[in-house]
Amino acid sequence: MNYLKRYVWIEAEEWLEDSWDCNNCNTDVIVVYSDRSKWIASFFTYLNIETLRQKNIQTGECMNGSYFWSSDMVLIDVISRERIEQLIEHLIEHDNFQSVFNRYPDVDVEEDEHYPVGFFITEESLR
Repeated sequence: MNYLKRYVWIEAEEWLEDSWDCNNCNTDVIVVYSDRSKWIASFFTYLNIETLRQKNIQTGECMNGSYFWSSDMVLIDVISRERIEQLIEHLIEHDNFQSVFNRYPDVDVEEDEHYPVGFFITEESLR
């Protein structure tokens, strides 16, 4: 995987600029490789877990804050493109990417418009 180009989409970057705190939030991250493979994980800051626990104590969710879970959860110190890209690179270098991110169905050709032109490997690009 480390030889493939990748495209990283971070949900939080779609939100209004001042509507979230990089030290206290959670966001989905999608990594798409040029072979069309698609991988997803949900990133939570450590502080956000405590914030959610306190909210759940108040609302009664998750047995009044007694537990918390999320599929594909990754804990991280800060939510930023730089830190997420660093972590992805670290996971790839240490052969842990596929253990942390969950594989989703490959990107369909109909979705190509959402990616940079020429991003995906084609038979023509292999010649």
